[in-house]
Amino acid sequence: MTTYMAKPNEVEKKWYIVDAKDKTLGRLSSKIATVLRGKHKPEYTPHVDTGDFVIVVNAEKVALSGKKWDEKMYYKHSQYPGGLKEMTYGELKKKKPEEIIRHAVDGMIPNNKLGKKMMKKLKIYAGSKHPHQAQQPEELEV
Repeated sequence: MTTYMAKPNEVEKKWYIVDAKDKTLGRLSSKIATVLRGKHKPEYTPHVDTGDFVIVVNAEKVALSGKKWDEKMYYKHSQYPGGLKEMTYGELKKKKPEEIIRHAVDGMIPNNKLGKKMMKKLKIYAGSKHPHQAQQPEELEV
């Protein structure tokens, strides 16, 4: 008996749509990361991108519990001395609400070339409109 290993040209990619309205950030992003990696499929292979495309709408209406909007910080650094930039998640929500979900999902994806390829399959939109109607996305329950 041999173990089945998926080949990149054999993998069939589907499109899923997720409504982030009033969904908790951590639970939502872990489900999205699972679908992007392909772990929900029986033919999951760790070294092949077997995941599907995910469209997230209403990213500006995602929920965080407690005082995280005011106390949880988002950091980035320019790699120059004194280049640390920090902002609360509330400020980030006003500037770029899509980045909150992208940042959470990115932490759950491998940090390698395959992970970068997986993250390109994630499409996030602040509002309820998206330009991917032609792909006929299926609803993904979270």
